[in-house]
Amino acid sequence: MKFKTSLSLIAIIFFFSACNNSGDSSTTDLNVENFEVPDSLFNDVPVEEDQEAMGEIISNISSPVEMSALLKDEGIEFNYKFLSSTDDIDEYNTSFKQALNLGVLGADMGYLNMYNKTGAVINYITAIKELSDELKVGQFFNFETLKRLATNSENIDSLMYMSISAFDNMDAYLVENHRSSISSLLVTGVWVEGLYLATQVVKENDNQTIRERVAEQKIVLEQLLIVLSHYKNDKKFFELNNQLETLNASLSKVNIIEHEGESEMIEVDGVLTVVSNTTTTIEMTDEQLEEIIANVENVRNFIIKY
Repeated sequence: MKFKTSLSLIAIIFFFSACNNSGDSSTTDLNVENFEVPDSLFNDVPVEEDQEAMGEIISNISSPVEMSALLKDEGIEFNYKFLSSTDDIDEYNTSFKQALNLGVLGADMGYLNMYNKTGAVINYITAIKELSDELKVGQFFNFETLKRLATNSENIDSLMYMSISAFDNMDAYLVENHRSSISSLLVTGVWVEGLYLATQVVKENDNQTIRERVAEQKIVLEQLLIVLSHYKNDKKFFELNNQLETLNASLSKVNIIEHEGESEMIEVDGVLTVVSNTTTTIEMTDEQLEEIIANVENVRNFIIKY
C-alpha cells in the first residue's frame, strides 16, 4: 500500500469531505440496482476542482505493480485466469469505461511483467494503446519500444520501468490539464484490479500477509471515495460510487489497531535515523473476508462489463 501520512494530506481529505457534505449526501446511500434515480438529479456541469489537492490524494492511492509485487514476494504462482480479457475492448465506447479499463489493463500488465510473462504482454500493450489513444493520452506510451522490450525476457526491468513511468506521467498530465475525473477513473481501475488479484489469491490460498494487505485497503478506499464523490452529479460516477460504497461497508468492519511504541535512534549508513516501533494488529474474520471478496468481484464485474 502506497501511503503517506502528513498534515497536508489530512487537510486535503478534510477539505474534500467538507465539500462533499455541503450538498445532499443522501444519494450515496442508495442502491442503484434497486432504485431508479431520475436523470433530473444529475447534470453535466463539472464541479470546481482543486487540482493540486486532487493530485495529492490520487498519487497516494495505487501503482500498477504494487499488489503484483507482493504476490510474487509471497511465492504465489502466476494465474492467467485472474486477468481481464483484451478481446473486446472496442466495446468500451465511453471515456468512463475506457479510463476504468485502461487502469484494469495497466494493473494486469504489471502482473504479467512482474512474473516475466513477456509473451502475453504484447496483447495488453496493444489494448492499452487503443484505449489510451481514445482518451487522447497515447503520447505517453512508446509502444514500439514497449513491444520490443516485451519480446526479450532479459529486458523485463526496462519494460516495467517504462510501463510505470508512462502511467505516472499520464496521470500527472490528466490532473494538470483539468481532467482529474479521467485520472480518478484510471486510478480506480488500477486499484480495483490489484485488490481483485489479491482477493482471488486469498480465496484459493489463505496467505496471512496478503490477507492483511486486503484489510489495509479499508484506508485506501476511504481516500478513493473522497475523490470519486467529487463527481457524484454525473450518473455514471454515481453508480460506480454506490458499488464502491457497498465494498466500503464490508471493509469498514475490519478493525485496524495501532500499538504505539517508543521511537529509537539507529545508525544507517553512518546517518542517525529515527525508527518508529509502532505495530499494527488487524482483526478480520473469515466471514468478513468472504464478504469483501464477493463485493470486490461485484465492483470488478461492474467495471469490465460492456
